[in-house]
Amino acid sequence: MKEGKKVAAVVLVAGNSTRFGQNRNKNLEVVQEKEIFLYSVEAFVQNQFVDEILIAVKKSEMSMVQNIIDEMQLKKPVQLIEGGKERKESVYHCIQKTDADIVIIHDGARPMIKQAYINQCLENMKEFKGATLGVKSKDTIKITDENNVIVSTTKRSNTWLIQTPQCFDRKILLNLHEKYQNFPVTDDCMLLEKDGYLVKVIEGDYTNIKITTYEDLEIVKKFMEN
Repeated sequence: MKEGKKVAAVVLVAGNSTRFGQNRNKNLEVVQEKEIFLYSVEAFVQNQFVDEILIAVKKSEMSMVQNIIDEMQLKKPVQLIEGGKERKESVYHCIQKTDADIVIIHDGARPMIKQAYINQCLENMKEFKGATLGVKSKDTIKITDENNVIVSTTKRSNTWLIQTPQCFDRKILLNLHEKYQNFPVTDDCMLLEKDGYLVKVIEGDYTNIKITTYEDLEIVKKFMEN
């Protein structure tokens, strides 16, 4: 990564956790005496390139998360930002609140984040305006129509399951959020793709799972035991 570039990490904790099925925020589940989202926050605190951390949080959970952060006595600036109704809105709120050159966006529910992947993501910002972690699909992926009828099959060697962290030029990402306010996205790479920017995929590993269901939480616990 170019010297002198300011880096802000954005940790997304404001989701509804609907598929988690426990009527509570999965990011606040405790594993080995630590809230899930804190594993990611601590990873960014420990990273030599990250200057500040912004956490997207639900308004109703703001004081709870602030208390958790205060107890940690972290050595980098951490700012809580009120999240939106959707992921896209939460990201937009956060990148508005920093003047960083590069933002690295991460799901708070991916606690198995590795320093090497943060560094590789940032390193690729020398050449690209966006970079993301991902793993190659182990299975054959089919594309269907609205009636679940197959219309095509992807080439497995070129099919990736996208993860986070994802890195972006902040000014470009901010402009694209404002340009495509009504464009539905499930990750921020889609905004760069839509505008013709090249996004680099960095091969990660299958332990970097996102906790979506309660079963995923049990898998993460097993990974952490090893």
